[in-house]
Amino acid sequence: MKNQEQTQQWADEATSPAKRRSIPEGLWMRCDECSAILFRRSVENNLQVCPECQRHFRVASEQRIVQLVDPETFEAFDEDLVPQDPLEFVDLKSYKDRLVEAQKKTKKNDAIHTGYAFIKGRKVVLAVMNFAFLGGSMGSVVGEKILRAIERAADQDLPIIIVTASGGARMMESGLSLMQMAKTSAALARFDDMGGLFISVLTDPTTGGVTASFAMLGDVILAEPKALIGFAGPRVIQQTIKQKLPDGFQRAEFLLECGFVDCVVPRSELRSEISSLIDYAGK
Repeated sequence: MKNQEQTQQWADEATSPAKRRSIPEGLWMRCDECSAILFRRSVENNLQVCPECQRHFRVASEQRIVQLVDPETFEAFDEDLVPQDPLEFVDLKSYKDRLVEAQKKTKKNDAIHTGYAFIKGRKVVLAVMNFAFLGGSMGSVVGEKILRAIERAADQDLPIIIVTASGGARMMESGLSLMQMAKTSAALARFDDMGGLFISVLTDPTTGGVTASFAMLGDVILAEPKALIGFAGPRVIQQTIKQKLPDGFQRAEFLLECGFVDCVVPRSELRSEISSLIDYAGK
């Protein structure tokens, strides 16, 4: 009985408001996949992957670059390109206001980082999409930066790696954003004619016009485990075809079975996989 009273006393002390206030916020997080309570630092040390169920959490573009490239080798270019509002688009708020908010939040001009980098000693042109900036949507600046990255890779005979994380084309730029689909696809066709190597890395989520254009044009298409990949959402597709969709529909593993993805690669193995592909292609 005495032991039970002591245990209850310790539990009451640990959960008391005063005790809870003494514990710094943000130390713990819950995995949406397995519901495990995880020490945030251990997740960060595991490349933002759940150590219990291997769920791959979404990561910021800066983190992705650090995880993927050799230390201090990323050299950004075209950082000065800034999106405009030629249509003066307004929905619940103006597009200009949305851009200002996104730029303050991410401290970046738009939804993609491009630059030179080394991956296990192999020099590449790297483009990493930033989902935190308006859902990684592809507007004129994103399309232009991808085009310029492809042209730099072609001029210097370097492989290009594009890491996607996007909700698709940016509706606030309307037809101007849709034009980026053709623009990037045509650039990749020219790059392919020159014998260039394009490795596409699909992360969660890769959807809409990005999937319908450059993301699925890689010479090799890699995907992270359980990444959501598709064009229209599953609800729209199900309502259109009037059929129940298979389990795991639009996830990386399902697309691998259907032949749309070449390999599903855990985040911890991406560097090795990419460097091996570059060597195999003689680049």
